[in-house]
Amino acid sequence: MESFFAVVGAISGFFWNVLFLVGLVGGGIYLSVRLKFFQIRHLPYIIKQTFGKIFDKGAGEGTVSPFQAAATAMASTIGASNIVGVSAGVAFGGPGALFWMWVVFLLGGATKFTEVVLGVYYRQKNADGHYVGGPAYYMSKGFPIRSVGVAMSRAAACVAMVYYLPSIATQASSLIQNAEAIGINKYLSGVILMVLVGAVVLGGLTRVANTTGKMVPIMCVLYFIGSLIVLVFFAENIIPCLIVVCKSAFTGTAACGGFMGAGASMAIRMGLARATYSCEAGMGSAPIAHAAAVTDHPVRQGLWGVFEVLIDGLACTLSGLVVLSSGVWKEVSAEMAFTMPAAAFQKVLGNVGSYIVTISLFLFVLSSIIAVIWYGEKLVEFFFNTTISKYTRVIYTMSVMLGSFFGVEAILAVLDLSNALIILPNLITILVLSPLVAKLTKEYFSSDQYYLKDIKKNV
Repeated sequence: MESFFAVVGAISGFFWNVLFLVGLVGGGIYLSVRLKFFQIRHLPYIIKQTFGKIFDKGAGEGTVSPFQAAATAMASTIGASNIVGVSAGVAFGGPGALFWMWVVFLLGGATKFTEVVLGVYYRQKNADGHYVGGPAYYMSKGFPIRSVGVAMSRAAACVAMVYYLPSIATQASSLIQNAEAIGINKYLSGVILMVLVGAVVLGGLTRVANTTGKMVPIMCVLYFIGSLIVLVFFAENIIPCLIVVCKSAFTGTAACGGFMGAGASMAIRMGLARATYSCEAGMGSAPIAHAAAVTDHPVRQGLWGVFEVLIDGLACTLSGLVVLSSGVWKEVSAEMAFTMPAAAFQKVLGNVGSYIVTISLFLFVLSSIIAVIWYGEKLVEFFFNTTISKYTRVIYTMSVMLGSFFGVEAILAVLDLSNALIILPNLITILVLSPLVAKLTKEYFSSDQYYLKDIKKNV
């Protein structure tokens, strides 16, 4: 089994060290230039249309409100990776990994916007009358060479259906490790999590959207406040940590304390992989959720994709600074990387800190797994039909228990490889279809019906 994971890790390393350094960063630069860096130029407007309209039901066609769709996507985006994924990146790649995460976040707004716009543009109604969409749909319907698009959509959907099993296990494992650290049996915590997840996902889209719409704001505020308290306590270490992050992004980090050392290539790999898995820009998962939104234009819903990257980047930055400024990245072994944030909180708040992280992590993991299972169900629906897809809710829910049996490094190796196999066809497709997105964006921002109308109303 160890040799198998070693081979998987080697293949995964090739993808993340070579292919995606060019693909993700280069693709993000290309899309940002193509869209004239709208995510920066129109940032105040984007904030007003997202933060300022959380309670709006939206106008146009769709199944759930714009925020409910975004919250479902954010339930996956703002997940365990924001707390423990960052610490895993630092544990295996050193402080420089955080720098490369920032690169992904800076460019990821354009990437995620592009795929959300395509997800809404190519969506359709299913047998239950709900709007569905995502990469499989815009690959098969929009790719210039139809046969190639259909083949890619089938292959990507097939890999993604399998990918969500280790993805769920990773989320569950992060919670189980932290629960075990405060004395809760790992199998018991796994069973409890599995039962709670099942209670939500078996209720279908409406229950998923309602649950995530309520959980996401609560869990974000709780964790953000706790992180800021820790950072205030270690305030004198923040600037030195930022300097180390920038330097080690290009030179690597020597072994120190419990940290075994890592080269610049590992920092790049871990930063790109963890940030991509965290914000999901380029993965094609968010469009599945956004395709169900009530909206009058694909670009309007695409703005919520930028919103997600902003929140995700903030959460990851807070986690990274907490782990680095507190010094726990040098004290906790890489294999126990998922416990680093709790250790940092405990230094400042004692046992209360551990419970804050565990509770936050529980909410992040629960909401994330719920969203991921729904994504998996929609892919099975695309591949087969709505009847068969509903049965997969049980299979995905049961995979929560995999987090009780496998270690962090083994799960991450499988996750990164399958992640890469999903990103490649999606990235190719969104780059090929980017002229359409550029056209829709220009239409939106120059129209009296959309952007100009909003500006006149000062909304």
